[in-house]
Order: sequence, then C-alpha cells, then structure tokens
Amino acid sequence: MSRATEGLKPGSVWKYFEEISQIPRGSKNEKQIAAYVMKKAQEMGLEAQQDKSMNVVVRKPASAGLESRPMVCLQGHLDMVCEKNKDKVHDFEKDPIQIVRDGNVLRADGTTLGADNGIAVATNLAIMEDRSLEHGPLEFLFTVDEETGLTGASNLKAGFVQSKTLLNLDSEEEGALYVGCSGGRNTIGTWNAKLENAPRASKAVAVHVKGLKGGHSGLEIDKGRGNSIKILNRVLLAVGEHGARLAHIEAGNKSNAIPREAEALVFVPAPKMRQVKKVVAQFDTTIKAELASVEPDLSITVEEKKDFKKGKVLKKQQQEMVLKTIAGLPHGVTKMSADIPGLVETSTNLAIIRMEKNKIVVTTSQRSSVASEILEILETVRCVFELGCAKVQHTEGYPGWKPNLESAILKVAKSTYQSLYGKEPAIKAIHAGLECGIIGQKYPGMDMVSFGPTLEGVHSPDEKIYIDTVEKFWKYLLAILRNVV
Repeated sequence: MSRATEGLKPGSVWKYFEEISQIPRGSKNEKQIAAYVMKKAQEMGLEAQQDKSMNVVVRKPASAGLESRPMVCLQGHLDMVCEKNKDKVHDFEKDPIQIVRDGNVLRADGTTLGADNGIAVATNLAIMEDRSLEHGPLEFLFTVDEETGLTGASNLKAGFVQSKTLLNLDSEEEGALYVGCSGGRNTIGTWNAKLENAPRASKAVAVHVKGLKGGHSGLEIDKGRGNSIKILNRVLLAVGEHGARLAHIEAGNKSNAIPREAEALVFVPAPKMRQVKKVVAQFDTTIKAELASVEPDLSITVEEKKDFKKGKVLKKQQQEMVLKTIAGLPHGVTKMSADIPGLVETSTNLAIIRMEKNKIVVTTSQRSSVASEILEILETVRCVFELGCAKVQHTEGYPGWKPNLESAILKVAKSTYQSLYGKEPAIKAIHAGLECGIIGQKYPGMDMVSFGPTLEGVHSPDEKIYIDTVEKFWKYLLAILRNVV
C-alpha cells in the first residue's frame, strides 16, 4: 500500500481501493476493471458471471448455518468520472490515479479520485474475500457506465440478479439512508456554423474562465456555484458590442458536471483592443464579487494570440443568436420539494459547449423526482433552443426511484444504525440518478436502500473521501448483513 493509505482501516478495503486506482476505468472504458473483478472472484473460488454489457455479478455462499436467509445484493458501479485540472498532465486511459492523504481526507493529485464509486467496488471485493464474516447468501453486482447514461444497469437482463433485496453503495453521506432519487434526461442543441473570414485589421485574443469548483450537476446544483459557460457568455456578449467576433468556444466535459472552465477565441478590431481588455477586467471584478463566498479562485482573463494571423469567425447574426440563446437557457434549481425539506425537486444544468466540424453543440441536463416536471423543464429548454434556431434532440434518460418508507430493508438499516451509533439515521432522497431507479424497473419488487461513506466534490478534481467515515460505513454494512433475516 502507498503512504496515502498505509495504516488506514479497514485495511482490506483500502488495499483494494489502491489496486483499482491503478486501473483505468473511465465510463465506457471498463474492460480492464471488469476483467480484474472476474479474476479476483475466480481466485476466491466464487461463482461469477459477466453479461454482454460487461456488468459482473459474483455470488458468495452464506456463512455456515445461515443458508436459509434471504439473498442480499451489494451493488456499485465500476466506472468513474474522468476530470482533471487543465494544467494537470494525466491520461485517464493509461495513467493510475495518484492518491494524496491530507489529514482525514483522501483526494487525488489534480484529477478526480474515483471514490465515486470505487469505494463500493473495494468494499465488495473485501467482503468477497473475507471468509470470517457472518452473513446469508450474497450477490455482488458491479455495473458499468453509470456516469454517462446508466447503460450498464439499463441492459441488465432477467435472472442476472437473483436477490430480492439490494444495498446500493453509491451514496455520499455517512449517517444518511437514501430511499429515492431523481430521473434525468439531456437536451442537446446544435447549429450548423456559418463561417466567414475574420475582419481585416483584427487581432486574435483568448478569453479564459478558470478556477470554479464545478461539481456534480445534481448534488451541487443548489450550492450557487458559478457556471463557466454562463460567465464566459456574459463576457462574449459584452465584447461583441465592441466588434469582437467569435472563432471558437469550448467548455465543460460531462453532462452531469457543472462546467468549471471555459475558453473562447475571438477576433477583435485592433482599435478596440484596449476597450475589450477593459471590459474583460471589469467582468473579472464584477463576477468575483458576485460569487465571492462560493468561488474564491475564479479568474477571467484575456490574452493576445499573436500566432493567429488569420481565421474564420461566425457570421455576426449567428454569433448573436447563439450567445443570446445561451443567455436564455436556464441553469440551476427550478423547483424545491414541498414534501422533503431541502430536497431539490427539479433542476437543469448548462453543461457543455463545443464548436467543431462546422457545428456548435450545446448539451444540457435536466433532472426531477417528478415525472411530469422533468417533461416541463425539457420543454422549457427545447423552446429556448428552438427560438434560437437550433436543432434539438432529447436523450432517452433514466427513471427515478420512488421512496417506500415501509420497506423491510429500510427498517433493518434504521434499527441497525440506531443500535450501532445510538441515533437515528437521516432518511433522504437524492437529486441525482442512482441505479436503483433502473434496477427497480428491471426487477419489480426489489427492496432497496442506498448508503455510503462521506464524499465531497465528486465529478471534479476536488473530489475527496473522509477516511473516518469509511470505517463507520464498513462496520454498519457488516452489521446490516448480520441482521437480515
């Protein structure tokens, strides 16, 4: 084990967390990690299967004398979000995650850590390995591609999972039991770029927005964090009044992450260069003041690109249309739950913009725990795109998970936490897409609850896991397994 995890408890969990951190496992690149799990299961003498989507299920017999207990499935996903700071040199298809210990926290060096959901994978492997534990028959379900569409769960077939009770280990707050989640869909707007030569006597400049926290587009959507696309767009609209013409724009990487950085290349009339620089500096001051309490590291900068002598830019009318459309697109919370205090019910995330192959593509993500409300916010975003003459498409999305407060496994989980820690766990729903929604649809009647140790900043290079909560989570999970009868 590395210095980062040396001496941490439970040792077996951290051993496996270190091992899987050496294996590239970005979404849709899970072949190696799935093969690793299959190999470990075979080495342990356990029954293991893999389906056509690369989902893996492993079965472990019950402890002696507990064979008649109901089978329980422990579930997590193999993939991770691959985000890094722009100045970090890291290839997620081959480089290991560099784990750093900082007091009671583990994080990565300039990249996502992959504790979402690597901690579930490591926990499952540790339980698979340990013959001394007391439990009934167990299944371990390792799904793929959770982060970019939940396609692994969506492709599960009848009979692949035999349990009627499932513990999803993909929540991020120790002491909380999650019993519901939002559904989600994406809305994508596309324009065919209408280009012309940059005006004569213009100079190329790059505008950068950096230093934002970003984060999970569900879990952090109510934190008031800055959106780099929205911020950059404000700047571009303003410099456009001084003749700046847009040549390129790029921001965001994942539909389920709030965009942290953004950049644009614009051509500015030489006589207007001083004014444009002044406008950008003013926005740097203004938006820093707006977001001072939540985005202390924000910076908005402009630099001349003297190596760009010629270039193509969007025609002026289309530039205005695209930028005004982005200005009109909603971002953030649109409705809070009236039933569960503090729960975001409906939201939308302005996630990605790309300008490539003569197309401008903007990706947004909508979430809601109410089916009719997700249709409403989808319609709102579609209408804004269409008013801006964009071609619009919606992804199929994924279903929500309706809370069942009479759930048998919920009652076991609540009483177990009370007996271990002397207090009631919080019962919550989450404004994010857990695989429970799909698994419940695939296996009707599945009794489910979701929990995990405390993570923060997931889907961003600020991702961290609190070490002390992992040991509490481990003890709690093992106690639940002992108490299921």
